[in-house]
Amino acid sequence: MTTTARAISFAPVQTSVSSTVVLDDLSKSFSKQRGWRAVLTRKSHESVRALSGVSCEIRAGEFFGLLGENGAGKTTLFKILATLVTPDVGTAMVSGYDVVRAPERVREVLAPVIADERSLHWRLSARENMRLFAALHGLRGADASRRVDDLLALVNLVEAADRQVSGFSSGMKQRLLVARTLLARPSVLLLDEPTRSLDPISARAFRTFLRNDVALAHGCTVLLATHNAEEAFELCDRVGVLHRGRLVAVGQTSELAREVGEDRFALWVRPADQVAIDALVSRGVIRDAKAFVAAEEGWWRVECDLRGGLEGAAEAVAYLARAGVSVARCEPVKLSLADLLERVLERHTAAGA
Repeated sequence: MTTTARAISFAPVQTSVSSTVVLDDLSKSFSKQRGWRAVLTRKSHESVRALSGVSCEIRAGEFFGLLGENGAGKTTLFKILATLVTPDVGTAMVSGYDVVRAPERVREVLAPVIADERSLHWRLSARENMRLFAALHGLRGADASRRVDDLLALVNLVEAADRQVSGFSSGMKQRLLVARTLLARPSVLLLDEPTRSLDPISARAFRTFLRNDVALAHGCTVLLATHNAEEAFELCDRVGVLHRGRLVAVGQTSELAREVGEDRFALWVRPADQVAIDALVSRGVIRDAKAFVAAEEGWWRVECDLRGGLEGAAEAVAYLARAGVSVARCEPVKLSLADLLERVLERHTAAGA
């Protein structure tokens, strides 16, 4: 009976052929930390809901972003997928295997990229680090050497392969961490804010590497958790927005950007003519405008939601010119995470009303 149950629990469950990760009504709560006074007075435990009813499917080969502020539940979800935390309710499947019933099988196909440089051995070279972890994965001899060489080439560290890791830049260490993770040939990678310790230039280069050399060339399904809206829109095929443990939106990155962000523009005008802006609001071209802010050399900057995107921008500029208002610049405004969440939640609330 034990053998049969084991075989059944390890068999892949039939899900959508194109889905690698399937989340169904996933929920998780944690006990709230209590102070000494609460312990001594035997005050009852309070719980904090980290995830609530999360359902989603991630397709094979997809670069999927989880976007949310700190505390939204991204890391908890990743820990469940990595079999480090058990959900209270619901199921999570990876390549057809349940993370609770078959955790060892899940760990064979899924790997988290631990964005912690301290997990590298700094006194060893990149190649020595790789060979050490290859041995831990059971790779030996010529097979290990070939695998290490291939991955060092993939992450563009061949020339630095025999240098001590202590002399590496943060970006080089991040690429080495990815190479180390790929030793086990996972089909699913979890990336939890992988660029948070990088400067903007290094972060952009690392995102290009992840997209081209890991997701596309290596064929991995990648789940990226980030609170950087620009990063999610630049990298991901689809994005899920987490807010206080709930998945409030899932969609194509291009569609989400168009729905909540592409109509935001900044206009540099002179003079600061509120009457002209109000006229555009009454015409429906501008849906919302922030107050004029002095910018530079007598020009004023105002942010507007322009109906119709670029067409709306062209109409607004033409109208302002006819009204005697000079327009020096009209540029799209990239939404901050706070702005994006605000707009997504507005739509989510309106849809549920």
